[in-house]
Amino acid sequence: MPTITGVRPVERRAAWSWLALTTLTLVVLAAVLVPWDWLPGGSSAPADPTAGLPADTLAAIDDYRHTVVPLGLASTAVSLAVALGLALTPMGARLVRHLPGQRWWPLHLAVTVLTLIVIGWLAVLPLAVPAELAQRDAGLSTQDWPGWTLDVARGVLVEAVATTLALLVFVGLARWRRRGWWWFASVLAGAFVVAGSFLYPLLVEPVFNDFEPMRAGPLRTSLVELAAEDGMAVDEVLVADASRRTTALNAYVSGLGSSSRIVVYDTLLNGAPDDQVRLVVAHELGHAEADDVLVGTSLGALGAAAGVTLLVLVASSRPVRRCSGVRTLGAVEVVPLALGLVAMATLLSLPAQNLVGRAVEARADVHALELTGDVGTFVAGQRRLATANLSDPDPPRWLYGWFATHPTTAERIALARGWWQQDGTQCFSVAGCGRTTRREGVTGLLHVFT
Repeated sequence: MPTITGVRPVERRAAWSWLALTTLTLVVLAAVLVPWDWLPGGSSAPADPTAGLPADTLAAIDDYRHTVVPLGLASTAVSLAVALGLALTPMGARLVRHLPGQRWWPLHLAVTVLTLIVIGWLAVLPLAVPAELAQRDAGLSTQDWPGWTLDVARGVLVEAVATTLALLVFVGLARWRRRGWWWFASVLAGAFVVAGSFLYPLLVEPVFNDFEPMRAGPLRTSLVELAAEDGMAVDEVLVADASRRTTALNAYVSGLGSSSRIVVYDTLLNGAPDDQVRLVVAHELGHAEADDVLVGTSLGALGAAAGVTLLVLVASSRPVRRCSGVRTLGAVEVVPLALGLVAMATLLSLPAQNLVGRAVEARADVHALELTGDVGTFVAGQRRLATANLSDPDPPRWLYGWFATHPTTAERIALARGWWQQDGTQCFSVAGCGRTTRREGVTGLLHVFT
């Protein structure tokens, strides 16, 4: 018979071995597949911490960041404190026992998940509102309060549905009480990540934005030709109506197989010249060519498998069980404990995740430079993005290490300079131009990097 925690003592040794195997595989794959050398065969030039941005822009960025960064950090701290407070004290289990739906455990679990997510949102609401106000004052948010509230509700609903599905599988397997149920939970967690990567652009992205094919015209034609030059068949590039929420400029690639797509914000189309849009799309083509979504999904699946195994081991340990008041992993009362431990693990793993993310983004930047040969437009585009998004070109190192998903503007421009120094066929006119030799571009280079 299983122990009260739902994990046989003899199986804990097997679980630790499986955790070691999945973690080792994750580390080896990351070491092999992630482009840790940002500029193979060369090195970035010394970075200018101002990224060449004018003083008034730097002041606006500094004012905005001095407001939103403390709010963001406080929100993270409050959210984690609430999650751990419900996870590692009997409060969470007692709350679950008083929620409706107990006659049918899947309904009880769904109600519990939704309740906990709403509690988490209410806890950070006093910080989320001033953060939204700061974005409006800075001109980054275009939403009114009804629109903002609707987006929050949509986010809560999407998170509740995804979390409920995952925990239904976890708790259901624990209730099954067969030998090795935790292994099935681990493997299915990895499969859940893969399915999520495929389904996210089809089911989740349309919840927040409307998409339509880019209109026919010279820009669309040049983007399709750019993709063809890169060896990628692209029939259309989608445009998201991001302007109803923000003025930030962005584009991204998502999905797997038939659900893969390149999406450009309408703010980017309206706020940047065509050559800079082309550079951004060239960056996204770099992600597609390197199969970054597939690689990220594979690493994420391994991380999920290892994470669920660790969750079972920690949640079933005697000290945690005693603190939380959770009697068995096969009961709905485990939900607060599971969510709290996942929240803590997610925060602790952010530096490693973002280290991988920055390397991948740097490779896509190099790909864009190689595809277009247009350093001047690249640099001008990075400065435009930093200005429009109020991105700190050189944030504090601890903040950068823990939370930055992309290289800084200063790093990206330094990368472009380093790439120019090792390659001889680049363009340096900020207005954009055709290919030129390094010697012919020296005058333009001085203009771009000063």
